[in-house]
Amino acid sequence: MTDDIRLAFAHPSERAEASSQTPCDRISLRDYIVEVEIGAFQQERGTLQRVRFNVVVEVLPLGGPIDDDVDRILSYDKVTEAISIELEAERINLLETLAARVAERILLEPQAERVFVRIEKLDRGPFSLGVEIVRSSDGVDLAGQEHVEAPHPRIVYLSNAAIQSPHLQSWIDQLAAMDAPLIICVGAPDVAAPQAGNALAQRRIDLLAIEQNAWALAARDRRCMVVGTRTELDWAMKNGQISIWAPSKIVLDAVDGPSASPRDAVALVAWFARDMSAKELLVIGAEAPDTDVPARSVQTDTKDLT
Repeated sequence: MTDDIRLAFAHPSERAEASSQTPCDRISLRDYIVEVEIGAFQQERGTLQRVRFNVVVEVLPLGGPIDDDVDRILSYDKVTEAISIELEAERINLLETLAARVAERILLEPQAERVFVRIEKLDRGPFSLGVEIVRSSDGVDLAGQEHVEAPHPRIVYLSNAAIQSPHLQSWIDQLAAMDAPLIICVGAPDVAAPQAGNALAQRRIDLLAIEQNAWALAARDRRCMVVGTRTELDWAMKNGQISIWAPSKIVLDAVDGPSASPRDAVALVAWFARDMSAKELLVIGAEAPDTDVPARSVQTDTKDLT
């Protein structure tokens, strides 16, 4: 193992020492574990999980005798207090956000010159998932992030007739066993959505109507999770989770958004399939759209999808 790789996973105190050009004193908080509700994914909402903090604060050496005076040093309590304040302020989705806020609060202390914050989730699997950042009082940001390409999913649109079909569970069983990650899409339910006089407001209302139908479908099969962000979709595809697309965030945040109205659910799903570089678009209970993604349709009386 090279020194660079070893240091990448070393405790922040060792990383601080290796990267410092200036002789500094260091205050270290190791393996501080709290239970907190945190996370952007739906399965992380409403439940506590263990989060571990490792923090190193660099301070310039004091001039003259310390005289055993606690007021002259940066107290350890300031570090744990910074964590508590940020955890209690509001529910946070991202470890990156929490790490940055903790670091910024610590750097409010006049003695603090540089801070390393490592935060890890301990209950997401038989491993630790985490982030480490470095912040300094001069504003230098040394954080980095690596991205991994997501696989190509199979996008499946279910009409309302398909959702009510007795074949629904059989279809989901077959689709889950196929050779690509599964993302299910739906349209609005067969009830009139509220009407607004403003086009942008109506668009949001129509998108939310689709999401209501998504939640109703998810309640019928515990394998399915309603998902509204690209990050969570990528995670779900890599980890075998069946997703039901909640379109509001992705559609409204898109730079090159769909021209289709949310009321034309099949056209909206065709745009989503292109955006996700889907392997296939399968439409159950409606006609397949004209799209550059491989697409086919089946009727609701068809039990076998292959």
